[in-house]
Amino acid sequence: MILFMKLLFVCLLGTGDGARILAPFFLPVKSHFMMTDAIIRELVKRGHEVTFITPLSLAKENLGPNYREILLPKYDTWADISAMMKTKSALDMIDMSKLTHMRLAQHIGIKSTDFALAHPEVQELIYAKDKKGKFDLLLVEQFHNEGALMLGYIYEIPAITIATFAYANYFSQVFGFVNPLSYVPNVFLSCTDRMSLWERLENVVISTAEDVVREVSYYPQQDAVIRKHFSSLLPRVPTVKQLEQNISVILLNSYMPLTSPRPMSQNMISVGGLHILPPKPLPEHIKNYLDNAEHGAIYFSLGSQVRSADMPAEKLQIFLDVFASLKQRVLWKFEDDQLPNLPDNVKVEKWLPQADILAHPNVKVFIAHGGLFGMQEAVYHAVPVLGMPFYFDQDINIKAGQAAGYAIGLDYRTISKDQLKSALHALLKDPKYQANMMKASRIFRDRPLGAMDTAMYWINYVVEHRGAPHLVAAGVHLPWYQFYLLDVSAIILAITLLPLLTLYAVSRNYKSFRGIRAQKKEAKTE
Repeated sequence: MILFMKLLFVCLLGTGDGARILAPFFLPVKSHFMMTDAIIRELVKRGHEVTFITPLSLAKENLGPNYREILLPKYDTWADISAMMKTKSALDMIDMSKLTHMRLAQHIGIKSTDFALAHPEVQELIYAKDKKGKFDLLLVEQFHNEGALMLGYIYEIPAITIATFAYANYFSQVFGFVNPLSYVPNVFLSCTDRMSLWERLENVVISTAEDVVREVSYYPQQDAVIRKHFSSLLPRVPTVKQLEQNISVILLNSYMPLTSPRPMSQNMISVGGLHILPPKPLPEHIKNYLDNAEHGAIYFSLGSQVRSADMPAEKLQIFLDVFASLKQRVLWKFEDDQLPNLPDNVKVEKWLPQADILAHPNVKVFIAHGGLFGMQEAVYHAVPVLGMPFYFDQDINIKAGQAAGYAIGLDYRTISKDQLKSALHALLKDPKYQANMMKASRIFRDRPLGAMDTAMYWINYVVEHRGAPHLVAAGVHLPWYQFYLLDVSAIILAITLLPLLTLYAVSRNYKSFRGIRAQKKEAKTE
């Protein structure tokens, strides 16, 4: 109890004088900024000075004199992906392989890093004359933007990274622990921690492929970006791997039960759900629509990247026909101005305050793509999920919900009226889904300290101690053959094989000797 009160006291008061925090966030993906923006707002609110490098502005929020913003021009990720993969919309990514998704994420990271570091105001930071003591901490995203760690290197400040996703296979090498692939699934796969033999095989193959691609392709490309922007400043430019050794703490967008138990190092801190705030009043027309939903309501949104409006007419008709057969009202985030043949019980809006809607007591089901932020909000507010995953971690998030009994997954490519109607009927009528979701919600909410307070504590901790190398596992500094004990394995293999090889050699020599003697005897006899 005393420890808890101490943590809470430190979180509420901060570090005394506010720290000066440099926060370069290069990736222009709106959903990632749900977590990032929440942290930036809270840091400013608690008296820290924040220089935020971002493609998505917070200037309209008037955060005050402690907030400085460097606004990056927006690198259009989806236009880039569409040109590369010949896709028309994010819906088409459902047909891409897992390795393609992985390579696309790396490509976006490299391009956005290069794009941001070339920005004039970022260049001013890079080539500023008086760097010593200018900042106390680097706060940066852990998503293929490792070049941003160079700013911590040249300003000689510790770094904290923020993983807006829950987990990644490569964290094993970056944070110095061995990832057990027997029960920790790769984020790109669609399986839980209870894997079959073939799922474990696929997990090993995909995870090994990711490690190899990262070593032979991704790291060299990211290193090239760093050298491009820093070689004229430094006689020797560090590699990404060397920069990663300066990471004091990583804040993970994860928490039970959405992320299964797994090994983690001391400096990996779970703060999933910190973006969730007490619900705000809904716009009057939305509030009235949900208040008057006598049989409950269904909320339908595919997030900020996947657009319902991009669905072909035959897919839209499946949803419209099924919705028309329901007693429940449907509130649908639909990006076009209108949707023809809309049933009386369906309301569409271009933008909707998702978390506040899920908090409404009449919302009974959430039709979602399985993005992590949406799943956290659904679990927090105890709303069962009908999931249609498209890419990246969405599949594994929905699979986790199915395994826990609070979600049903459908394949968008093969969805039919009967499947959709049956799934909605089960979620609305079978009490086990609501009961399982209530259980998951209690687990997700039950923490020794709130998610945001936990994040603030560890940020303050790293500032106070001017870095936290004492939290970093020694595995971070080991070469790969030592990290995986391949040198020890080679010695054990040699010790095991040496007697066998010796015995084999002696046996062969003995047989050869006997053969020679036999030949000599025969020669004498003749």
